[in-house]
Amino acid sequence: MSTEGAVNPVAGGSLLADQAYEELKGAVLANRLRPGDALSVPALAVQLGISRSPVREAVQRLIHDGLATHVPHRGAVVSTVDVDDVRQLYVVREVMEGLAARLATERLDATKVAELRALLEEHEGVLASGEDEQRHIEMDMAYHRLIREVANNPHLSAALDTIQGKAHLALHSLWRSPEAPRLALEEHRRIFTAMTAGDPDAAEQAAREHIRRLRIRLAQAVASGPASSTGAVAVRAVP
Repeated sequence: MSTEGAVNPVAGGSLLADQAYEELKGAVLANRLRPGDALSVPALAVQLGISRSPVREAVQRLIHDGLATHVPHRGAVVSTVDVDDVRQLYVVREVMEGLAARLATERLDATKVAELRALLEEHEGVLASGEDEQRHIEMDMAYHRLIREVANNPHLSAALDTIQGKAHLALHSLWRSPEAPRLALEEHRRIFTAMTAGDPDAAEQAAREHIRRLRIRLAQAVASGPASSTGAVAVRAVP
């Protein structure tokens, strides 16, 4: 499939590789670049309006993050979703998101409470307005990212950034039920309630339960979804 129109030109100036990486990563997570799409450095360089070198570096970072893979005789392509791999990913994510919530609870201050509350209210508005799936995904990722920021453990954040990116790659290859956004928001509120109560144990439990429920919904979606001719499951996972 052609990637024409999937990415936008970057601003130019310094840190071109970083700009290219963010644009390509955003295109993958927004499903503008779909699983199996070729990541041709020459073609992407033209679309981004920069030289090939920073694009090549950006594509290598996508490979490192698990959002792309190198295929012999073809080059880099956007990663396809392996259902078993996603299941295993959620097992690890459950433990790590629980730890992030615990650490964040211990460091939470009034400023961050306000930021978390504002994100929840914005997410509520997104659901009420019926905005598209991509906005829900963005709000979901922003909420977990802010908790990791409050936790202030760079090693945990780096690991979860990679895991969350790969987990969200499944969103556009696996089916998600219509009620999934509402359920996710309710679970986010439970985490928030435990954190603002100053209860690290409850916060960790709420965060782990949230990811565990996502894993259960994924299993249910896979069980009810038809398989494609390639063996890939034609369903969507919840975020």
